[in-house]
Amino acid sequence: MADVLIVDDDRNLRETLGELFASAGYRVRSAANGNEALDLLEQALADVVFCDWKMPVSGGEQMLRALESQGILTTMPVIIMSAFGDGLNAMQAMQLGAYDFVSKPMDADNALAIAQRAVRHTELQKEVERLRRLRFEDRTSSPAQDFDAQQPQLIGRSPAWIEVFKEIGRVAGTDVSVLLLGESGTGKEVVARTIHENSKRAGRTLVTINCAAIPAELIESELFGHERGAFTSAVAQKIGKFEAAEGGTIFLDEIGELPLLLQPKLLRVLQERTYERVGGTRSMRADVRIIAATNRLLEEEVEEKTFRADLFYRLNAFTLRLPPLRARRSDILPLAEYFLARYSFRNRSPLSGLTEDAAVLLQQYPFPGNVRELEQLVDRLAVQAAGRAITADQLRDALYPEKVELSNAPSFESLIRLPFHESVALWERVLIERALRLAKGNKSEAAKQLGIHRRLLYEKIQQHGIRG
Repeated sequence: MADVLIVDDDRNLRETLGELFASAGYRVRSAANGNEALDLLEQALADVVFCDWKMPVSGGEQMLRALESQGILTTMPVIIMSAFGDGLNAMQAMQLGAYDFVSKPMDADNALAIAQRAVRHTELQKEVERLRRLRFEDRTSSPAQDFDAQQPQLIGRSPAWIEVFKEIGRVAGTDVSVLLLGESGTGKEVVARTIHENSKRAGRTLVTINCAAIPAELIESELFGHERGAFTSAVAQKIGKFEAAEGGTIFLDEIGELPLLLQPKLLRVLQERTYERVGGTRSMRADVRIIAATNRLLEEEVEEKTFRADLFYRLNAFTLRLPPLRARRSDILPLAEYFLARYSFRNRSPLSGLTEDAAVLLQQYPFPGNVRELEQLVDRLAVQAAGRAITADQLRDALYPEKVELSNAPSFESLIRLPFHESVALWERVLIERALRLAKGNKSEAAKQLGIHRRLLYEKIQQHGIRG
């Protein structure tokens, strides 16, 4: 039996909500303002709190701030109620850590559904904490301490990723040029940084340049610098990336985008270790290690004569192929936990975690955008979770947004990619959404169309997180 605390200066509302929750099996306590509520919570925490936003003595804002300072908002959901349901109040309440914000008057069924969802979320939060302890019980640090706050890390223990570590170990201590191959988002820049940091040049600069991000007419000046007056806008001498990286390492990302006319000049740097600034006549020495990366098939471009063969062979002195994330699925969960911990650290926010079914679903997704897609997904989910548990429903909505469109039923091909129980749940959700649309939101009519009891429909709506 769950405990609910109702905080409102309106006695009639307290009594009405109290009777509603008591009839649904909740233990009910009530308070007329935030101060009284805090006194009650000192005696025993509640499983869910419904609190009015505006009260004469101490309202929802003051109560949220007090609970946040005690660090219990992520484990005790607070639903803010307001007769003044404007956007600014809702925004402020959510920023302060409220679980939800609802406008008065509340529909009885909606109030029960919100309470049930909040209590379930608390249970999931406890599950996340249990799983986190199991995952890290044999480690000396917490997940929030397992990363450098400034730089990304190479996270993973899969066989494919261990091979990458081994190759880095072989080449890092040499001065050989390295060509990194792999799909977008596989971590080529992180690997380049790791190679540099484990090389003899580690104490010097690592300079990164994205060859695809610079206009073709400017990239020569970016790489090699220019003299004053070399062209119309050259009003002063400019230091190029090679000069800035002297003694260190230069990482040429998207090397396949380097203009064909400029490729001989890069080849000269590799062969003779010299170059000139644009508009200059003095040869400059290049004591620089080159690491290049591309997601393109340079062998094919050599055959098509869009990339010089001699440059390719010079860059290809040591090739390191990075596997896509779908080839190292056992690394997905450690990476997700790393990104959650980093988000928490950077934003000074409570640490969110994945429920067990969410972790399973995450590892089944193919991630066409690789690690970069996973990172962006985790950041988005962390914002939504605000330190609470990330559920499978939240994850599913983020991974498969097309599945919640009322006009599009899932295809057979999309269903068979999922486990059986998830396919059934997805189709059940589509049926309910369509029935609600046909009934123009009338739940009684939708239940009648589906041939189920109205109470079961409410439970399914809450279970699937259907909104609107």
